[in-house]
Amino acid sequence: MALNIEKPDDLRTFLVSRGLVSADESIESEILTGGVSNRTVLIRADGREWVAKQALEKLRVEVDWFCNVDRIHREAETMRVLHGFAPKGSIPDMVLECPTEHVLVMEAVPSPHENWKEVLMRGNIDPAIVCQFGRLLGTIHRASHERLSEIPKPLLQKDFFEDLRLEPYYLYTAREVPGAAGFLKSLVVETRTRASSLVHGDYSPKNILVYGKHITLLDHEVGHVGDPAFDVGFALTHFLSKAHHLVEHRKSFHDAALHFWDSYREKNCMDAEFGARCVRHTLGCLIARVAGRSRLEYLSTEERTCQRTVVLHLMESDCAEVPLLIENFVHLIEVSTVS
Repeated sequence: MALNIEKPDDLRTFLVSRGLVSADESIESEILTGGVSNRTVLIRADGREWVAKQALEKLRVEVDWFCNVDRIHREAETMRVLHGFAPKGSIPDMVLECPTEHVLVMEAVPSPHENWKEVLMRGNIDPAIVCQFGRLLGTIHRASHERLSEIPKPLLQKDFFEDLRLEPYYLYTAREVPGAAGFLKSLVVETRTRASSLVHGDYSPKNILVYGKHITLLDHEVGHVGDPAFDVGFALTHFLSKAHHLVEHRKSFHDAALHFWDSYREKNCMDAEFGARCVRHTLGCLIARVAGRSRLEYLSTEERTCQRTVVLHLMESDCAEVPLLIENFVHLIEVSTVS
């Protein structure tokens, strides 16, 4: 019978068999929700705390979405590499990787901590955390670019990025929104040709835990060598979509998007062409999160329609600078909401 780490008896048997706990040791487990691609469980055992993840073949979303469970091992490989590029404490320490059951066990972030997405959804925006978020990504991109030859061969493959990002975000959306098809298909072709830095592929507030004044980055299964502009666009999408949804905090999220971009550039100052690519990926992700396979759950039907309309308009503009895109998106959302 297949292992399911969300079942306490299965989990105990697994931990005992791998020597992490003794047969007579008491453990507590808590299912962690919010992700769609893995079973995730918090484990407490004799003063120790771990998080176990097990990859799902069929993701937990509204439409059919499948991906090879071997991606959990891509996550492990990415974590090992990131420990050499990212500041100490920003990536969890790995405890165990199980190739047969496709399970990864890592050290838990100490309590009390909070998921940053939940904090932001309350309208609590700490500029220091926003800047730390930007600098961490810039550091990863710059360091991995400078030491590209040290990155192991598995991370040169983009198969999981194709399955979990390019197809469900850009190509699926291109089929759903014909007006965006040309833009998105061109973006996919461009993205496939680039391999300049380690790309996280899921750089968003939901994958950030805040402990005190420090952040820890989670969920590395889409890690690969590719176009760093994707990470920037993916992250900016979350600030801008929250600026859309949380009207009373719109100005704060607008400012947070600018702070993120400025902080990123402190660590990885790129040329104008890179900024233009960041704009294109931001637009691609903004429309994908309202029309793709993985839609932002907090946006209403009306908000999704509005965001799609605004992004389609911006795709036809000649905007090539991130700050200008931020200004234009928030302005158009504001005008659309009022009208």
